[in-house]
Order: sequence, then C-alpha cells, then structure tokens
Amino acid sequence: MQQITRVSIRRAGGDELDDSVVIEEPLEIRVGERALSVTLRTPGDDLELAAGFVITESVVKRAADIREVRHWGSPNVVRVALADGVHVDWQRLQRHFYSTSSCGVCGKTSIEALRVNTTPISSDVRVDPRVITRLPELLRAEQRTFDATGGIHAAGAFTASGEVIAVREDVGRHNAVDKVIGATLNASVDVLVLSGRAGFELVQKAIVARIPIVVAVGAPTSLAVELAREMNITLLGFVREGRYNVYAGTA
Repeated sequence: MQQITRVSIRRAGGDELDDSVVIEEPLEIRVGERALSVTLRTPGDDLELAAGFVITESVVKRAADIREVRHWGSPNVVRVALADGVHVDWQRLQRHFYSTSSCGVCGKTSIEALRVNTTPISSDVRVDPRVITRLPELLRAEQRTFDATGGIHAAGAFTASGEVIAVREDVGRHNAVDKVIGATLNASVDVLVLSGRAGFELVQKAIVARIPIVVAVGAPTSLAVELAREMNITLLGFVREGRYNVYAGTA
C-alpha cells in the first residue's frame, strides 16, 4: 500500500513546490463478524497491525488463538478470524474503541478499561550498554518513510545482541508498536525500541507481548514508569548520544 503522497505547498517567501507527506487513513479491525476498533493509521502492514492489536489489547491470549487475518471487502477493513473454540468476552471488554493516530486509549469507556489483564515479567535478559546506545541508530537506519516525510513514528524489535528482528513505521506510535508485535508473534524479542516517547500504553503493549526491555529515544511518562516498575520491565529513556536514563529495572 502507498504510504506517501505529494501535496503542493508554498514556502515562506512565496516559492511553490511539491512536498511528501505521510498518508493517514482509517482502518476498521473486525473480530469475526463484529467491529472492534477504528484506528487512524498509515496504510501498510495492516494484517500485522490487526494481529498485534488483538494480542496487546487482550482480546485474545496468544497467537495460536488467531486462525486467519485478512482484508475484508476493502483495503481499509481487516478481519481477524479466531481459531475453533476461541471466544471473545465482549462483556468483559466493555469498550467501544475509537483510536486516533495520536492516542490509542481514546474512547475507552472507563479508567479501568485502560489496564489489560497481564502479569509481571520474569526475565534475566541483559543488554550491553554499548548495544543499548546503538539501538536508536539501528532503528533510524530502517525508517524509510521518515526519510521521505519526517512525519512518522517507528518501533523496532531487537535481540539482546542488537540484531534487528522487525521495524515498522506508522503515523501513530501505538500502531507502529502493534505492527511490530504482529510481525513477531512467533519470534523471541528482547528489546522494543521506540522512536519517540514511552507512554503508558506502549509499555503495556510490550508487557502483554512479554518483551522485557523498552528503549525510548524520548521521555517516559509517569504512568509508564509506574507500570514498568510494577511489572518488572526495564524502561530506558532519552537513549541518545551515547547516554540514557534508567527509569525501571536494571541496565
């Protein structure tokens, strides 16, 4: 799918030219015959986005609960078919999702709905500080759409040795994370790297996906720090220029 379009602009001073901008379009995620969420995303990797979303929102418990993910009558509708015997507790969810590209939790019906059912992580994974400081650079090297537009977030899955497993871009930072998680459902991921800040929901998605370390180029939020400490996850922020802050865990 096309992720970039050209628009005419006028620079300060009067020069007219074309510029590249990121495409933002709605995607409806369905589970079986029922609509679950509409999110504004950058087209591409939609099947991974939907798979990651139903995992990180605890709609299903594991990758094996998903039988098939495919577009459903439109490039902007994706249907997740569940494996035989898997049922969604719609009453427990009690949410009507409407996510924007900037806020993955907007539209949830209660404060309690922000938290998904998950447990603390038990992990002995450690990453060499020299690897940690290189991770944002390795992520940046994979950001093709950012090179063209300067207007898109990225998330990357890495091993503890710094090997790239998957990198995905999206206008929504939470969508980028869901795409990466959907792309690595059957892989062992040690580190999730974020191109921007580390908010509550992004840390929560990492915990649900059982990723023990989150590295953010930007700052974490107070709720993200609290959650990381509660769930035994290592959270690093301001990872740039050879330095970083440890907000939770050990590194």
